[in-house]
Amino acid sequence: MISARAALIVLGLLLPLNVHAQSPARDSGMPDEAAFVEHRLTLQLSDGGEAKQSLVLNVAFNVLKSYGPDKVAIDVVAFGPGIDLLRDGNPNAARIRSLAAQGVRFDACMNTVATIERETGKPYPLSPDARKVETGVVQIMTLAEHGYTTVRP
Repeated sequence: MISARAALIVLGLLLPLNVHAQSPARDSGMPDEAAFVEHRLTLQLSDGGEAKQSLVLNVAFNVLKSYGPDKVAIDVVAFGPGIDLLRDGNPNAARIRSLAAQGVRFDACMNTVATIERETGKPYPLSPDARKVETGVVQIMTLAEHGYTTVRP
């Protein structure tokens, strides 16, 4: 028979294990990933131009095709001139929507958006597929700290 004190000590030791049983993604504010993800990729888009946008979307598509959407997590982080990829009405909207439906995340740097809005005096229309992150570079750093490889096509 275990004493009440011993039971409390054992319970006290077990409680922290339950707290840490959550996934690192959930603890850090990172997005949830599919259970079978083996590969993690961040695509940095900080350059403007349709050719660069197309290249980033092609890379995301090809990586998805190679590994399958259940085995890879892809996060496209757009900031600076690259933010135009996530402007509502972008000519690549259908491709972005298709990739997002397969689990690719598209992060929009709100520091960049705030700068554009301050300079133009107009709201910047973001794609409905864009996730707002405070700082694009910090998002890339956070993803790297969670096992994502950063590629800048």
